[in-house]
Amino acid sequence: MKITKIRNRNIMFTAAESADYIVNMAVILGTKHNFIIDTGIGGDCAYEMLDYIGDDSKPIIVINTHGDWDHMAGNWVLEDKVIVSHLLAYDWFDKQWDERTKSGQQEFHQWAKENDRYVEGEIRKCMPNMLFEGSLHFPEDGISLFHTPGHTPGCISIYDSLDKVLHTGDSFGAVDGKAYFWGKDLADFRRLVETYKQYDFEVCISGHSEPQTKEVIGWLEAALAEAQKEQGGEVS
Repeated sequence: MKITKIRNRNIMFTAAESADYIVNMAVILGTKHNFIIDTGIGGDCAYEMLDYIGDDSKPIIVINTHGDWDHMAGNWVLEDKVIVSHLLAYDWFDKQWDERTKSGQQEFHQWAKENDRYVEGEIRKCMPNMLFEGSLHFPEDGISLFHTPGHTPGCISIYDSLDKVLHTGDSFGAVDGKAYFWGKDLADFRRLVETYKQYDFEVCISGHSEPQTKEVIGWLEAALAEAQKEQGGEVS
């Protein structure tokens, strides 16, 4: 797994999810807590982030940005920690995990093989144990979690106000000066852009793209305008 120090206390962990597809996770070394954002495509991803944190004795809080398996399959390694997700993401994860894995490891690995997806280490179902709606704040750490719907039910983003880093999960992808909304509802897209514009971030880390600067807001606005044009009208 590739480890990239993004800012003073934000470290990005990148695993290959397929031959041409990556998945990003992150560690934030906070003041009162250490945070792990998403646990990737299996237990080995979580173990590597724990190894990076090392002997730091601050409590660890795990944050799942949404309920897709490739962001939660390593949760089980951290089952004794606080694992946070949005209420709606909990329901989504519960349903799609059971449908995909059926009776366990063998079925999951077979599904991954058939879909050219990689799995890093053992996978087990481990649900979040702290749920919220709207927003959640850790003021002593300068960390805010907030609902950003669009991709799957219960998607959230995380803002580090001290490092000025925004973690957006799978709300959008960005490459070569263009952004791609990973939802279907243009009203959600508009709300997403307006929400992100409120945050004074300098670096943006999304689930499957290289880190971007705040320039990505302009790319999102251009993508929204194009989507509205294709739909033939303004979205309120």
